[in-house]
Amino acid sequence: MPAVIPEDSVGLVTPRKIHFDQPLALSCGRSLEQWDLMVETYGELNADASNAVLICHALSGHHHAAGYHSMEERKPGWWDSAIGPGKTIDTNRFFVVSLNNLGGCHGSTGPNSLNPDTGKPYGPDFPIMTVQDWVNSQTRLADRLGIQQWAAVVGGSLGGMQALQWSISHPDRLRHCVVIASAAKLSAQNIAFNEVARQAISKDPEFHNGHYYEEGVVPRTGLMLARMVGHITYLSDDGMREKFGRELKDGKLSFDFNPQFEVESYLQYQGERFSSSFDANTYLLMTKALDYFDPAGEQGDNLAAALEPARCNYLVVSFTTDWRFSPERSRELVDGLIAAGKPVSYAEIDAPQGHDAFLIPIPRYMEVFGGYMNRIANSLTPAEGEPHAR
Repeated sequence: MPAVIPEDSVGLVTPRKIHFDQPLALSCGRSLEQWDLMVETYGELNADASNAVLICHALSGHHHAAGYHSMEERKPGWWDSAIGPGKTIDTNRFFVVSLNNLGGCHGSTGPNSLNPDTGKPYGPDFPIMTVQDWVNSQTRLADRLGIQQWAAVVGGSLGGMQALQWSISHPDRLRHCVVIASAAKLSAQNIAFNEVARQAISKDPEFHNGHYYEEGVVPRTGLMLARMVGHITYLSDDGMREKFGRELKDGKLSFDFNPQFEVESYLQYQGERFSSSFDANTYLLMTKALDYFDPAGEQGDNLAAALEPARCNYLVVSFTTDWRFSPERSRELVDGLIAAGKPVSYAEIDAPQGHDAFLIPIPRYMEVFGGYMNRIANSLTPAEGEPHAR
């Protein structure tokens, strides 16, 4: 727990569940007749609602992006290093909205929610979600909050895909799009990694075809293996060598099949922790949404044509050792934006941490990201900057 909450923290925050009664049509052909989104907000919305920033989360993310839920909470929100007073996304200047996506397992309607038609958890009957579906639900959220246009939509990894989709589907509803460590579509290798993770979960004896809630069990082994595979891809060879090398846990070989290297223990710890906090059906849904995302696919694989509707400015950021969403994928997006005549700034950050670098306050990264967000804040007039009661 924090002995004292840091001055640059948003402090104690309380999430709220927002209910929607209007049906949401989905890409799969089904609809959700009623649904909830779990949301946190930081800062104050200004008089004309022009200073709002939407944070879109990655695969295992959620609404708790900054601050603390209580003085007993040991760690702050997942992007606390970037969100707060005077930070990269300055809550003295921006009204920041962070949510848990539909299909999630942290309060928004998802597989572990009760299906009103049956009174039982949706489980595997929850509809397959797409990035487009999430963006459509987020427009309803913006309407509910009185936000006609976002100052910026920001996301890393799967969150970056959502930001990109916002710029295509609702071009008049955002002025800036920030895409970090992401891509316009997954590579075949990425899809393959996701399938291995799904197989690990679905083949767990405790999975019960997704109906494990009714059995009172959790497919922990499958979730643990899925997270271990995923975690390896989020790190880089250099980063793993620097962090673990070939260090032995107990200083010597034990000549058995128990974990002996520090990296083995680390992966097991990460897997076990994840398996106790994340829902298996949600993991399947999130990875499918990643696989399906391909806005250029509907335009004959012409990314420039897919980006043509966009009207915002872009910042695209990649990291040199990120092999899950490599700089090459970001450069493809930048080339598509340039071909479509869109204003774009691009930075490739030299960092040894791999894909996880987008969550780490690397000085050069924060300088680029913060400089861009500062320019957005400076574009707000003094009158716009006056908060109003909400």
